[in-house]
Amino acid sequence: MKFFIDTANLDQIREAQALGILDGVTTNPSLMAKEGITGRDNIINHYREICSIVDGDVSAEVIATDFEGMIKEGEELAALDPQIVVKLPMIGDGVKACKYFADKGVKINMTLVFSPGQALLAAKAGATYVSPFIGRLDDVSTDGLGLISEIRLIFDNYGYETEILAASVRHTMHIIDCAKIGADVMTGPLSAISGLLKHPLTDIGLAKFLEDHKKGN
Repeated sequence: MKFFIDTANLDQIREAQALGILDGVTTNPSLMAKEGITGRDNIINHYREICSIVDGDVSAEVIATDFEGMIKEGEELAALDPQIVVKLPMIGDGVKACKYFADKGVKINMTLVFSPGQALLAAKAGATYVSPFIGRLDDVSTDGLGLISEIRLIFDNYGYETEILAASVRHTMHIIDCAKIGADVMTGPLSAISGLLKHPLTDIGLAKFLEDHKKGN
């Protein structure tokens, strides 16, 4: 399973990279705004800086919702760095743009996916990643993990190479559950990733080892 961090915060990206387990970064306009990154030039420079920190894919989202606009923005983003994955919304023009970019060898992340049918269309259009938002589904009393399972079954049935990127991951158990049902990638906050390290028995055991070591000296 690949681990992506879902943030525009450079310090958090560096911390995740330092762990040695980071495979990529996802961002969106809301995360950029949260860090005070506004304006096209500032956003572009921020993407460049993220690419300089990590080794893997960096999803950069278009703002346009029309085909021509997505193509224009997507081409600009893809030209920034080979690590850039153009992030497109799961709408009709987004699927058209996905096919356009896939035919040109540009990596695509289809975002805001909430149904198996949407994921199927994205895969047929050649998406590199499809991003079902499991946390947002949970927020409206819908089974986000169930969606991952359905997409996994469909992709396996037909051999689609599109990777399932579990997005809107909120906590550590989301990561574990996504790994159990075969998500290819998870993206979430640093807190969810760091939570995998924590277990009280580890802390108790380490404290005991250190205490016994001191007694022997």
